[in-house]
Amino acid sequence: MRDFAGKIAVITGGGTGMGRELARQLVAEGCNVAMCDVSAEAMAETKRLCEVEKLPQGLRITTHVADVSIEDHYKRFRDELIEQQATDKIHLLFNNAGIGGGGSLFTNTREQWERTFNICWGGVYLGVRTFLPLLVKADEAHIINTSSVNGFWASVGMGVSHTAYASAKFAVKGFTEALINDLRLNAPHVKCSVVMPGHIGTSIVSNSRLVQNGSDELTADELKQARQRLQGQGVDVAKLSDADIQKLALDRARTFLEEAPTTAAAAARIILDGVKADRWRILVGDDAHRLDEHVRKTPEEAYTPEFYQRIVAATGWKIG
Repeated sequence: MRDFAGKIAVITGGGTGMGRELARQLVAEGCNVAMCDVSAEAMAETKRLCEVEKLPQGLRITTHVADVSIEDHYKRFRDELIEQQATDKIHLLFNNAGIGGGGSLFTNTREQWERTFNICWGGVYLGVRTFLPLLVKADEAHIINTSSVNGFWASVGMGVSHTAYASAKFAVKGFTEALINDLRLNAPHVKCSVVMPGHIGTSIVSNSRLVQNGSDELTADELKQARQRLQGQGVDVAKLSDADIQKLALDRARTFLEEAPTTAAAAARIILDGVKADRWRILVGDDAHRLDEHVRKTPEEAYTPEFYQRIVAATGWKIG
């Protein structure tokens, strides 16, 4: 698919971050966009940003409130898209929505763990299941599933558990790789790509807390985990109050967004260029390339403190 003009794209998690930037760049290339998110307000802002420049006549941008972990929401999204976009087919499916959290089988509740897993993995699976018939009806189509560097390296540092997110992202990677041959055999005009971003400047840290807890406030379990993470980084947590920990968590969310080595806009451009080049494996960011190289070179050392220290030095990561 060499260009996107006149095509129809579905984007999950279109309200913020990479989803918002994918929408903006696709619209700028003349592509119709149907996005979903749990936040109508966030999608309204994405749509406003897309419409800052006058849209070509007939170009459609539609927004749909949906939780990607719930199949009935997806079905409603599909039915609304068919009506509002006046189509029975789509050309691009960006399974982009995701949250963090639920890192530990010990210190997180089962509900928190499964909430993360069901959005980050279930949302991709249900997205493909729901929209595959519409993709198959197109002359050419492409499925783009967002995994992560955590889809080949299940860690964010020595001081924090990361099981739900990493498990989901490994599943997305394996699912997409398996789709390559499944599509080749049964729908050869439909391609797929797995996207593996490194540290991208998005609001996923703060958004995840809002989805999981309904507020920016850390729960008692999250306070405990934050202390554990800081202690693993050599911080004397005995001197920190809960209020101090809460402030550090807010600062961490801000730093993740503002001091990332790759912006969401740059990430979206890398992804779209990868789709145009028909690459099935799209690493996003220099840190993703460096981490991939290190894991492949010394896989048995991937979860040692020494390996993590080398990665931090090589990538310049400022947070764990």
